[in-house]
Amino acid sequence: MADDRESKDLSLDELVEDLHGAARRRRQEASHELAIRAREDAAQLMGIADELVDALERPEAQTRWEALDALSELARVDADKVAGGFDGAEASLFDDDSATVRLSAFRFLTRLGSSAKARSDEAWPLLDEAVQCFHGDPEYRDMLGCLLDFAHGDISAATKKALVERFSFDADSGRDYIKSCSAEIIEAANSKSRKRK
Repeated sequence: MADDRESKDLSLDELVEDLHGAARRRRQEASHELAIRAREDAAQLMGIADELVDALERPEAQTRWEALDALSELARVDADKVAGGFDGAEASLFDDDSATVRLSAFRFLTRLGSSAKARSDEAWPLLDEAVQCFHGDPEYRDMLGCLLDFAHGDISAATKKALVERFSFDADSGRDYIKSCSAEIIEAANSKSRKRK
């Protein structure tokens, strides 16, 4: 029976068909399998980048977070191919119902934003707002890890400066992981600045 098939056994075309289908469960399973395949070899999914971007419009949280996770992996290979996911990620970044969706959107925006100076300037206001909104939430530690990678990326001088300003207070007066992670982000941003001088 067709409903008993396993997503891991499906071709890429079949997974894309399920991703666009009417059945919520199949969309979720397809997006999950695509996220796994993206982690294994993102290059194999570059041809379906637009379909993954389109999946950010699905109503269920799992399909969106899995698609965002796949897009985050693709962004490492070719950020230009997944830049169309910016608006969908922005909408997911402030999802009221799912911390997982918010974190996946944040990760994607940091990966996309770290790929070019102009993109860092576009992504930073959203990332900054999210940092303020979700400061101390359970996913905040992972967000800080994403920002550390962002700080190591190809970001503009203006974004580096804003990053340092945003995290200076927590680096000086924060506690525990917030203090240490904030200090690491500042160090990464400052070391990139020093190398370019």
